[in-house]
Amino acid sequence: MKLTMRKYQHDDDHWKIRQFLREVFLLNNRHEFSWPLYRWDYWRWHVNENIFQFNLEAAIFLWETADGRLVAALHPDGPGESFLQVHPAFRSPELEVEMMSVAETQFATTQAEGRQRLVLWAHATDPLRQDLLTRRGYTKGKHPEYQRRRDMGAPIPQVDTPAGYSIRAMGDESEHPARSWVSWKAFHPDEPDGKYQGWTWYRNVQRAPLYRRDLDLVAVAPNGEFAAFCTLWFDDVTRTAAFEPVGTHPDHQRKGLGKTLMAEGLRRVRDLGATLCTVGSYSEGAGALYASLGFTEYDLSEPWVKEW
Repeated sequence: MKLTMRKYQHDDDHWKIRQFLREVFLLNNRHEFSWPLYRWDYWRWHVNENIFQFNLEAAIFLWETADGRLVAALHPDGPGESFLQVHPAFRSPELEVEMMSVAETQFATTQAEGRQRLVLWAHATDPLRQDLLTRRGYTKGKHPEYQRRRDMGAPIPQVDTPAGYSIRAMGDESEHPARSWVSWKAFHPDEPDGKYQGWTWYRNVQRAPLYRRDLDLVAVAPNGEFAAFCTLWFDDVTRTAAFEPVGTHPDHQRKGLGKTLMAEGLRRVRDLGATLCTVGSYSEGAGALYASLGFTEYDLSEPWVKEW
């Protein structure tokens, strides 16, 4: 079937992509061979809106059938990194090669020595894409993503809240500064605080269509400050929940706060009807925490790197 490529045009395409990703996720038996819906929302409203600020009309490419059905999408994550989202019924070497060619032209970054560099992602169980990447000069890179999953029918561990701390959902916008500060300390522990850029970015997180304040959880320390956090995203169409992000202030680590928050989050999404929950990780420490909460199965998504 002949497909037509075009660029992203307007907000209607944003919603078209959301519907497409839901459909593909279900067809792939809820494995992340394409992005699940929460990741698209998180990228669109936080990663891109607050950090990279790509022009969507220039950075997103769509492939459609003659009747306008969306069957593939190509877009960056950050500079020099791109993702191929493909409907399983339309996968072919020809389509994948065309998407790779566009990615190499549009998303490669120029290195200091003038060479071009691009990262594309393929699952460990995807021989078609791996073979095509190898033929095009890509080599498997380091730091794969462990896409962990748990059946929500499995028991949720009972985890006691550390003495003096409390677990609750985020409040109103007056709590954005506290939430932003604990996020900064959790993910930038070695950076000077002078690089902290404020809290207004959190408004964009809450603009995401899947965002729910009752699933945006914080651990409050005895002195009233936020000590840890986790946000869950629940898609009631696919009945899938996901954690993104999870973090703890360095001063409050090794107290079990992350596990306490996640256990509470699991109970909340179970009660909403989730039958699957996922979380991604790149480190052994995070993987051990998630495994202790029942995330023992995982898919492996691997980066493939080309320099030319």
